[in-house]
Amino acid sequence: MKKTLALLLAVAMIITAVPFVFSGCGSSDKSGSKADTATTTLTVGFDAEFPPYGYKDEKTGEYKGFDLDLAAEVCKRNNWELKKQPIDWDSKDMELNSGTIDCIWNGFTINGREDDYTWSVPYIDNSQVVVVGKSSDIKSLADLKGKTVAVQSDSSALAALTGDDATKENKKLAASFKELQQIPNYETALLNLESGAVDAVCMDIGVANYKVEASKDKFRLLDDQISSEQYGIGFKKGNTELKDKVEKTLLEMSKDGTVEKIAKEYKLEDALCLGK
Repeated sequence: MKKTLALLLAVAMIITAVPFVFSGCGSSDKSGSKADTATTTLTVGFDAEFPPYGYKDEKTGEYKGFDLDLAAEVCKRNNWELKKQPIDWDSKDMELNSGTIDCIWNGFTINGREDDYTWSVPYIDNSQVVVVGKSSDIKSLADLKGKTVAVQSDSSALAALTGDDATKENKKLAASFKELQQIPNYETALLNLESGAVDAVCMDIGVANYKVEASKDKFRLLDDQISSEQYGIGFKKGNTELKDKVEKTLLEMSKDGTVEKIAKEYKLEDALCLGK
């Protein structure tokens, strides 16, 4: 019995003398003590078919885009890990409220949703425009009468045409269409436009400019715009702590020119409104 007690006491003394032998992972500072380096992960929900804000690069297979690059820099400056989480746009609220994602950061319109989320400051001025075929006889919004027009489901374009806050002019315009089709994503909508299944697509100007340029003269934009709006980062209602951290870093990035530098890579510098 005495031998057993002596052995236990010896083990206890060893543990006391070497306190970090049984510690978890950590990083040592100059004094040799260990600091907690638990990584904080920011999970960003985004539509993977919404260039130039978020999309899959065909060459690398990686997700990239203006918003994702901004998020990556925010995470870098806060020593966070960025998790890019593609989501079904129709399920974005469920993903956010369940905690699957921490925020919606992907050309997300504030207008009309002011009370539904905790918002960052706006960082992009955006407009809703109409894309038609290069040789289409549609020259103005009035020419959309009797035409089949496509929008993305639960999009700003749909809200601008039929939402509670839609103008009388836009509601009248939508009523003049032969049909207003809701399509899951803009890739499909533009394929339908190219095939002639629809006559026009209403969409965000940033995405429209990107797609028109990439189409090699297949499409063009009408001069008339449907509406103007602003993009922000949407957090779960009441999550002001995370919003404040992200927003503070984003404003710092705007002040030191990083936001503008990233915007130029995607030809969005003229749409920036952050800090203005």
